[in-house]
Amino acid sequence: MVRRLVAGLAAIVLVAEAAVLVLVHIVLGRTTANQSMSIAGSDPDVMSKATYAMGAGMGAFLLLCAALAVLAALRDRSPGRFGRIVLIGAAVTHAVLGMLAVGLVGWAAFAALMLILCLLVLILTLYPAVARQGDGGGPVEDAPPPPPFGELKPTSP
Repeated sequence: MVRRLVAGLAAIVLVAEAAVLVLVHIVLGRTTANQSMSIAGSDPDVMSKATYAMGAGMGAFLLLCAALAVLAALRDRSPGRFGRIVLIGAAVTHAVLGMLAVGLVGWAAFAALMLILCLLVLILTLYPAVARQGDGGGPVEDAPPPPPFGELKPTSP
């Protein structure tokens, strides 16, 4: 029950974050284009289009993470290998942005990013990774533990 709740809440928060980031990049792109801003002689049109593209890319990535969280909540199963890699990437990104946000934006932005990081980490830890038939490794079989290092074994019966 808690796993589904966390995954659903994470999906909602990630969709909201995607919408806010896309909106911020649209405003920044329009501001750059309207004021003909340039950094070190860069073309303002290229800068505004790059801002739009970055916003669209970040929004799409966060929507993909939200879709993976929704799938985990609906199936009540761990995301597959690809899904776990994407969610780990999102968690690392939020951790790095959180560290930068403390100095650049303030503690409120840091708290928001850490909340999202916690939700992503909870999805990854509450749903344990399970080996499946299609994961390339085949089913997990119980194997006897290796002998301790330095243990003496008889050489003859």
